[in-house]
Amino acid sequence: MGEDCLYGVSGSLSGRFWTLQPTDEAAVRKMAQSTGAPDILARLLVSRDVTPETAHSFLEPTLKELFPDPSAFADMEKAAELILEALLDGRKVTVFADYDVDGGTSSALLARYFRAWGRELGLYVPDRLIEGYGPSPEAFRYLKDQGADLVITVDCGAAATPALEEATRIGLPVIVVDHHLMGKELPVTAALVNPNRPDDESGYGHLAAAGVVFVLLAALNKVAREKGVAPDGGLPDIIPWLDLCALGTLCDMSPLRDANRAFVRQGLKIMARNTNTGLRALADVAGIGAIETVYHATFVLGPRLNAGGRVGDPWLAAKLLATDDRQEAIELAERLHGLNDERKAVEASILDAATLQAEKQIEANPERGVIIASGEGWHPGVIGIVAGRIKDRFHLPTIVIGWGAELGPVAKGSARSVKGVNIGDAISMAAKEGLVLSGGGHAMAGGLSLDPDAIGAFDTWMVEHMDQFAEERAEARRLEIDAVVAPGAVSPEFCDQLETLGPFGQGAPQPVFAMQGIKPVSARRIGQNHVRFYAEDTTGRVECVSWRTADTEIGQALFSGKRLHVAGRLKADEWNGRRRAQFELIDAAEAE
Repeated sequence: MGEDCLYGVSGSLSGRFWTLQPTDEAAVRKMAQSTGAPDILARLLVSRDVTPETAHSFLEPTLKELFPDPSAFADMEKAAELILEALLDGRKVTVFADYDVDGGTSSALLARYFRAWGRELGLYVPDRLIEGYGPSPEAFRYLKDQGADLVITVDCGAAATPALEEATRIGLPVIVVDHHLMGKELPVTAALVNPNRPDDESGYGHLAAAGVVFVLLAALNKVAREKGVAPDGGLPDIIPWLDLCALGTLCDMSPLRDANRAFVRQGLKIMARNTNTGLRALADVAGIGAIETVYHATFVLGPRLNAGGRVGDPWLAAKLLATDDRQEAIELAERLHGLNDERKAVEASILDAATLQAEKQIEANPERGVIIASGEGWHPGVIGIVAGRIKDRFHLPTIVIGWGAELGPVAKGSARSVKGVNIGDAISMAAKEGLVLSGGGHAMAGGLSLDPDAIGAFDTWMVEHMDQFAEERAEARRLEIDAVVAPGAVSPEFCDQLETLGPFGQGAPQPVFAMQGIKPVSARRIGQNHVRFYAEDTTGRVECVSWRTADTEIGQALFSGKRLHVAGRLKADEWNGRRRAQFELIDAAEAE
């Protein structure tokens, strides 16, 4: 493996091997000639399977060119007609939203549409600890008792067959708007809009729920025009709400291709205007002012909006995103900000304990193919985040389990996996074997419940099951480098060129660069566990930051000042009025 590795890095300080993306030089020349792109951009476009014919829509994604045709979705027009009919008749309509950002943005989009017609939309968000994910028969009975004439589920509901059967029994019409995978049998609903339902041929299965709801708003306007009806002032202009669609798409990690690229590119422009009262308040309490980047949306706003559903009131995010009252927005934003601080403290405690378990497991069995960490009192609202962090550090499928205290006697687990190892299938097999009470998921994530006394047997079975994926686990340790760069060649202008490839996110990764044999100088700890330093060689130096590594082997190497090969991402950063390039380190290896 070493001969094929960039700089011979077959075992970096984080346990990865580095490879340089192969380049079709003829394709690069053709791309540069047809688009006028600089060489580095042409190379990156080719490596992302962009062709000269598709380069324009990739670099300049527009709604006009990429907006989905609502009529291509199964039940979309039917759902729009039913919702508009209920809206015009003054019926009581309630949205049942999932407790994450995608659910919150989806419900807020519908709430704003109803408000534009002079109507208020009811809201229901389930409690993660008490009710779990999605609608239940009890929730639908409650809404019926509260006088709901129609319920619209968003970001959930497609697989909630028992709840939907109960809704039918009690005479409560339900429209499901979802994007999750579902079985072949369609539940009975008033309408079911889901690009991932088995008979949907729209080809938009990669949309987040917020994207599906945004298309539904377009369908509502289309049906209203056909019927010749509109509120005072005309039909709602949905474009100013594209910031919510972009936020849901980014935070749900939906692939940034086709319509999603247009949603996010255009939505970020609207987000930067700070026109959404709730987002503006949340940005203020987070200390970022204008919301201008994918990072702001995904890593600053997203965790705060999710905090309510994880460790507090699950209704907060949906309320914040829908409100136009500045005072209410500030109060909600401050509560979410405080809950996020609480979430981080809980997460840090569990992460430390789970990491210690992971290290002991690997020390005892270096060939172990899965990490399973568990603890009494570990909060189910954060175990998924912890599983993701441990997976990223050790490059192994990871399951984190918590039980006890107010969580109840049944243990709950959350799983995250690496490319090539389907953790959802593994958990489903364990359920069939009777090792867990219930569970499943998809390739990269899953969930389960089991008796705490059964964790040992489940661990033994899962380790044996994962033995067959040795090659896939090895491949997951690959770090693909897009290009090599020297510290002296990095500038804010170079970073600006790279930004034209954005937005970056799931399915559209930010380019990864390697620098050879640099010397880390002026390394210092910042925050709790981060390192800031300069990467220096004979060509010059560039400022760098390495997140969450101060207490790891990478951090020790940076503080030692030894020469290193480093890999990371580039971005332009502005601080105190000075604009500079910054290299965000993601891996390092000793330079022999």
